[in-house]
Amino acid sequence: MSESTDSDAGFHDMREPTLEKVVVHMGVGQGGEPLADAEAIIEAITGQQSVRTTATSTIAEFGIRKGDPIGVKVTLRGEDAHAFLETALDLVDLSASQFDDTGNLSFGIEDHTDFPSQEYDPNIGIYGLDVTTTIVRPGYRVSKRDKATASIPSSHRMTAEDAAAFLETNFDVEVTE
Repeated sequence: MSESTDSDAGFHDMREPTLEKVVVHMGVGQGGEPLADAEAIIEAITGQQSVRTTATSTIAEFGIRKGDPIGVKVTLRGEDAHAFLETALDLVDLSASQFDDTGNLSFGIEDHTDFPSQEYDPNIGIYGLDVTTTIVRPGYRVSKRDKATASIPSSHRMTAEDAAAFLETNFDVEVTE
């Protein structure tokens, strides 16, 4: 049997958590120039092309109609996700409440100029962004696939504590209570 790469945390090879993806989202609330600015910012920060997100319902008070583009997002996987998350985690303090029951982590960054590659531009202003990470174990795909779908046993599911331990070990961050 091969050695676990995270033997300090005491995980078996098939229980070794991995970073599946990081989703970076900016909700602007309107289209036009602010949305174009948000696209440029998120593409500069992540190095990936963004996808526009649309309103799921009409909100007359805000002048938003169902189907209107109101935000942008980027999904990062592999080394891109790892590199981005290292940078983003340096900008925030993590607490246990930011983890959900299945080991996902979500946090916000209030100012895009906190990233080293960004400078303040008075013509654009300041935009915030949301970061959501998905941490899974090998074999998790069986619950998502189309054919022969199976449930994941509770002993193999990610927990908030497992995800926090994974981040503390691999990204050198501290999760506070």
